[in-house]
Amino acid sequence: MKINVKNVENEPLEICFAKILLNWYEQNKRELPWRNTTDAYTIWISEIILQQTRVEQGLDYFLRFVKRFPDVKTLAKTDEIEVLKYWQGLGYYSRARNLHFAAKQIMNDFGGKFPEEYKNIRSLKGIGDYTAAAICSFAHNKPYAAIDGNAYRVLSRFFGICTPIDTPKAKKEFTELANFVLDKKHPGKFNQAMMDFGATFCTPASPNCNECPFAEKCFAYTNNKVDSLPQKSKKINSKNRYFNYFYIRNNGKTYLHKRTSNDIWKNLYEFPLIETKSEASLNEILGKDFLKEIDFSKCRITESFTKKHVLTHQNIFAKFYIIDFFEHESKILSNFIELNESEIGDYPISRLSEIFIEKLYN
Repeated sequence: MKINVKNVENEPLEICFAKILLNWYEQNKRELPWRNTTDAYTIWISEIILQQTRVEQGLDYFLRFVKRFPDVKTLAKTDEIEVLKYWQGLGYYSRARNLHFAAKQIMNDFGGKFPEEYKNIRSLKGIGDYTAAAICSFAHNKPYAAIDGNAYRVLSRFFGICTPIDTPKAKKEFTELANFVLDKKHPGKFNQAMMDFGATFCTPASPNCNECPFAEKCFAYTNNKVDSLPQKSKKINSKNRYFNYFYIRNNGKTYLHKRTSNDIWKNLYEFPLIETKSEASLNEILGKDFLKEIDFSKCRITESFTKKHVLTHQNIFAKFYIIDFFEHESKILSNFIELNESEIGDYPISRLSEIFIEKLYN
C-alpha cells in the first residue's frame, strides 16, 4: 500500500513510530509469565486464552491450565472433558476444543514438537494469521506482524485509516501497513508493545491521549477523530434466547445433558433444558418435552433463579427451576445422565450454570 511517509526528526515515519512504541514499552510493559519464555507451547496457550479474554481475567486460568497441561503430549492424551473443565469460566469453548485437537495434530504430524515455520503453525486447528504471527515472533523472533484488535485500533488512529476493519480490504491494507512499520530486528518486542499500548493506553473508549507519546503525530488526535476510528461497516444485532433449566434433586441424585449440536457451549454439560421462542411461564412449559416423564404429584417445583447472560451476539434470558422429589424415584428421565449431586463439579458446565450452582450452595 502507499503510505504518506514524512520525515520526522530526520527519520522516516515508520522508523519513528517503532522507536516511540518500543521506548514506551520499555517503560510501561506488563510483567506477564508468558513473556519470560520462548517456549512456543506456553506462548500458544496464552495467545488462545487472550483471544477473547482480558489479561486480568485470563492470568489465573493460564497458570492453572499450564500447570495441569505443561506440554503438548499431556494435553493431547487428556480426555476432552477434563480439558473443558479446566477451561470452564473462560467461555468461547471452541478455543479449548481446538487446542485439544491441535495438540493431537502436533503429536501426529510433527512428532510431538511444536512447529517453528509459520505455514506449519498456521495449519494447526484454531490458529489464524494473528496467532501464527504472534508465536513466530515471540518464540523465534521471526519478522511477522501480529495484527489483533489492538493493532487495528492503534494503526487506524495514528495513520488515519478509515477503511472499515471488518472488511477483506482492511485485512490486506492493515497487514501491509503493520509489516511496513514492524521493527524487523525486534518483531517479538514490537508486537508485544503494540498489544500493550492498545490494551492499556490507546483503548477503545477514553484513551489516554493527553499523555500519549504519539499525540503530536497521531492523525485521529490532531483531527479530533479518536472516537470515530477505527470504523466498522456494520453492527451485528444480538439475538435473544430463552432458556428454562430444571435442577432435579432425587434423593442425592441429579441429571445432566451433554450439548452436542453446533451451538453455544458445544460438548459442555447442562441441566435439563427447555428453550422457548419467548419468555414463558412455568404453566406454559409444564407437560412439554422431558417434563412429560415427571409425575408432579411426587415432587415440588420452585423457581430459584433468573438471570440475563450476555454472550457475543446472543442474550440468554435464563430461568432455573428446582424440582425436589419427596421420595427416591428409580427412573425419572430416560435421556439424561444420572449422577450424584456431589459429582456436578466433575463435569464442564457453562458459566451460566456455574453461577446458578454458586448461588444455590453458597
